Amino acid sequence: MVIRTYPQVPSDDLDQHAGPAQPDGPYPGLQLSAVVLAAGEGTRMRSARPKPLHRLCGRPMVLHVLDALAQLSVARVVVVVGHRAEWVTKTLVEHAPPGMSIEFVEQVEQRGTGDAMSVALTGLPDDVGDDDGDVVVLPGDTPLLRPATLAGLVRAHRASGAASTLLTAMLEDPTGYGRVVRGRDDSVARVVEHGDATDEELGVHEINTSIYCFRRSVLAPSLRRLSPANAQGEYYLTDVVGVLYEAGHKVGSVVVGDTMEVAGVNDRAQLAVAEAELRDRINERWMRKGVTMWDPETAYIDVDVVVEPDVVLLPGVILQGSCVIGSHAEIGPDAHLVDTVVGEGARVASSVCRRSSIGADARVGPFAVLDEGTEVPAGAVVSAQFGNPTGSSPLGTDGGAR
Repeated sequence: MVIRTYPQVPSDDLDQHAGPAQPDGPYPGLQLSAVVLAAGEGTRMRSARPKPLHRLCGRPMVLHVLDALAQLSVARVVVVVGHRAEWVTKTLVEHAPPGMSIEFVEQVEQRGTGDAMSVALTGLPDDVGDDDGDVVVLPGDTPLLRPATLAGLVRAHRASGAASTLLTAMLEDPTGYGRVVRGRDDSVARVVEHGDATDEELGVHEINTSIYCFRRSVLAPSLRRLSPANAQGEYYLTDVVGVLYEAGHKVGSVVVGDTMEVAGVNDRAQLAVAEAELRDRINERWMRKGVTMWDPETAYIDVDVVVEPDVVLLPGVILQGSCVIGSHAEIGPDAHLVDTVVGEGARVASSVCRRSSIGADARVGPFAVLDEGTEVPAGAVVSAQFGNPTGSSPLGTDGGAR
């Protein structure tokens, strides 16, 4: 069932942190669409919140997936929703990357990834995915995937002329993952889920990441040939690989270099691992752009935060939401800012500031609390001794907050 389409408002600043990844290579005329599978309940999260909406560095994990897609030349993205569909849809409509055209389709009954893909095709009209087009398919719980890796998968797929190309990974311990089984000419013959694998197949260390690129024209016919005759009684999208191989099509693969990119998030422990990895990437990016961090291990910066050059972050800094930190400002130690703007040269120490504005060269802290709407004038001093943390009235004689 197609729910509705939500074209996003175009933006001149599609991604403020990275340049676009170009997947077209020698085939610029081919149209590229994408499908994001985000219908699962995620029971191992043990949460009322749908799994795709659990946050990493201030952003729901499925939005990190869409951010990666936003840097490819994707004509349309279909998101398959199911559990708490309205909640997931509303979140993506409000926060999806600007300029991205998204179609939401609902998988009413959870009958496996193959069934989810069949549902997804109803959101790809013929004018978007013609016989010469390609479709990228990826799960909504792989928030660490880099745009360059996804673009590389598309390039390799198009250069090889394969009907399908899988993104695979080599793991020392592949327990629980679907194994990649090779056939003639080292082509991928099939993917065997762990619960269905033989002892010999369990010895394979190359695993499927559930990230694919398909030639659009072969998808629907292959999906019609799937069977739920497996340990889970579901329609596996992985079985499409075997269908294509047996029909004589070429099925290729690209081995990912960094296995963290394809790490799935199924429970809170894996969520914490993914959060730590993403935080390390964010911190490294800002340090390379001229930000000093005394101890990067204790700096927590959300993905939408902006930090200007020559900012100094002391240990124990948490910057949440849409904070903007002006150049030459010093934050910390032990400062927690939420959606707060800090002016050039200002200092905030051992304080909590929520949705506040701190003027240039102002001093906040130690032990100050700025509630929502507080405005600290340029050059003012606000602390537990010289301040009004509520911001409800002028402070003292030193030009404090209002």
